[in-house]
Amino acid sequence: MSTDAFAPVDPRGAVLGDEVYARIGEAILDGTLQPGEHLRDHELARRLGVSRTPVREALQRLERTGLVEVAPNRYTRVSIPHPKLLSDTHVFLVHLMGNVSRLAVGRCSDDELAQILENLDAVIEASARDDKLAILDASAVLFAHLTHVADNAAFLRVMREGELAIRRSLAGWRPAIESPVGRTEAYRVFRAAIAARDADGVERSLRALHGLE
Repeated sequence: MSTDAFAPVDPRGAVLGDEVYARIGEAILDGTLQPGEHLRDHELARRLGVSRTPVREALQRLERTGLVEVAPNRYTRVSIPHPKLLSDTHVFLVHLMGNVSRLAVGRCSDDELAQILENLDAVIEASARDDKLAILDASAVLFAHLTHVADNAAFLRVMREGELAIRRSLAGWRPAIESPVGRTEAYRVFRAAIAARDADGVERSLRALHGLE
């Protein structure tokens, strides 16, 4: 994908509708398309070098994920993030990842468990340095791997369809535990539960990490 959100789409090797959806979604996330900005399908189609049909389909998908608002015969625009929605999405994500983690520790092989722990060690190291961006990046790698290992088609579908909304909700994320010492210890408790394949402990410690005890 071009780094320019509105460079003409090259459909080779990609499903055109998915590519258009991804381009518009990324433009919303990176601020190219601002909250409240009106979206005109003919203008987006022109900028992307496609017909209006895949643009309309993409806007419908983005409405379902909450990134776009539609008022029939009035406007189609980029939605304006509301603090409650962002908070609710965060709570949903923590509980979802708790369930994913439960499944993963029960199903993973010893080699997969070792990789999970290696990914988690990167999160712990970032926490000890109090590098919040690195915590977020390393956590994304960790939970992507946990989701893959959990091998549940429903979870994979939810994560795939909700990816853009989840990423938007994490903008400006800050850890629930501000103290690097306390937070890093909480991550170590989470690690110990994963290493022991303690499903209840995994879910409980993950919620505690995010202030949802």
